[in-house]
Amino acid sequence: MASKLIAIVAGVGAGTGASIARKFAATYPVVLLARNPDNFEGLAKEINASGGKAIGISTDISDAKSVKSAIEVIKKEFGSDVGAAAAIFNASGGFLRKPFLELPEEVFSTSLDVSAKGGFLFSQATLPLLLKGVQQKSQHPPSLIFTGATASVKANALMASFATGKWALRALSQSLAREFGPQGVHVSHAIIDGVIDIPRTKEWLKDLGPEAKLSPDGIANDYWWLHTQPVTNFTWEIDLRPAVEKW
Repeated sequence: MASKLIAIVAGVGAGTGASIARKFAATYPVVLLARNPDNFEGLAKEINASGGKAIGISTDISDAKSVKSAIEVIKKEFGSDVGAAAAIFNASGGFLRKPFLELPEEVFSTSLDVSAKGGFLFSQATLPLLLKGVQQKSQHPPSLIFTGATASVKANALMASFATGKWALRALSQSLAREFGPQGVHVSHAIIDGVIDIPRTKEWLKDLGPEAKLSPDGIANDYWWLHTQPVTNFTWEIDLRPAVEKW
């Protein structure tokens, strides 16, 4: 296991975030960020019990002071010279199917605060650690990976709030990829085009069978593949969907 380099996952929950954390915890100590400690406490115990190392930090990714505090905790735990091998932004907000004229302003603001502002704050906080990972000669190029959605590229009716935040996050990721790729940091954006098989979606698409949903573990494997790409083959964007998904 890498001794100085860590992986940071923002937006840890029972589905994709947990699968990503488990995948990266096989190689790196992992930092789990979520606003609600219930989302990371059990996972951290699981990883630590299995021989890995994980710490959870209650963090509001849309609040600059909270993100700064999380970085301070990380440096206290792993040392001021800690570098990052990977930072994964899996947070999102503002998901509400609603006619636009009935859309509450606070829902629209939540989408921008979490996806756009949160992505900005997370990137500014973790890129110095990723650049340090470059200096410390990480085995794989230090990686900043963003979780996108269908709404990142296709703003359907009734999805104005969610799509606005996701479009902004995609634009941020593209700009960062062009700026930091030449510096050795691999910035990627993953379009998750379909329903993910998580506890909240258990009853969704049941008539189509289990193949109709994206596997969280499969997504984690794809993120690891992005992380292990050499500097000669950086992928900025991938799109993932079940074979039966209409696109």
